[in-house]
Amino acid sequence: MQHNSAFLALVESILPQITEVTVEEYQNDDVWQLIDVREDHEWLKDHLPAAAHLGRGIIERDIEVRYPDKSTALLLYCGGGYRSALAAMNLQLMGYTRVASLAGGYKAWVQRQLPLVQD
Repeated sequence: MQHNSAFLALVESILPQITEVTVEEYQNDDVWQLIDVREDHEWLKDHLPAAAHLGRGIIERDIEVRYPDKSTALLLYCGGGYRSALAAMNLQLMGYTRVASLAGGYKAWVQRQLPLVQD
């Protein structure tokens, strides 16, 4: 997908303020609660094992119900790491202290030929 320049500039401006975790770091650390922030139709196609779904459009509204402890380690992912970076920033602003974005997102997972699941 080709992203517009203003969107890319926005993401680039917040990357220094969030934590990114690589696929390998995620696989070697079982502390993370994995959250897929993609759209519903993307989630329904397939998703990473052990992921919960809170789409980008509702995550800020519903996160405290699902994860009331703001020290819970939350690892967000989307298609390529952009939407999850924006969501991670917003969760930090909401007081979550251990939130990160999966570097490269779903695409990075698929490139490594790792398993996907469907519900």
